[in-house]
Amino acid sequence: ARFYRPKTLSLARNPKFIRFARDSQSDNRKKFDQYTIIKFPLATESAMKKIEENNTLVFVVDVRSNKHQIKEAVRKLYDIKTLKINTLVRPDGTKKAYVRLSPDIEALDVANKIGII
Repeated sequence: ARFYRPKTLSLARNPKFIRFARDSQSDNRKKFDQYTIIKFPLATESAMKKIEENNTLVFVVDVRSNKHQIKEAVRKLYDIKTLKINTLVRPDGTKKAYVRLSPDIEALDVANKIGII
């Protein structure tokens, strides 16, 4: 005896979260610009220590952004060259990016210009 699975109702997709298309020309990708990627700079005590001692700025960024996108966004927003970027996802679900600046740029000056200090 064989069981034939009956044809059931198949509804059209109705996603709660629209995923971004892979191609760079799509409308969704264009919405993901530098203002969407970088949310705000952190001005906590530990972030201040990083600015003074390690020449590093700390930003809260979009969870979906990667290091290359963060680097480009920082370059476009603040006209600064970065050495490297470390990221981590905080327990509250937001992503934090440590942006290490090149030695010729002083993080304190950039922080003053942004308005952190």
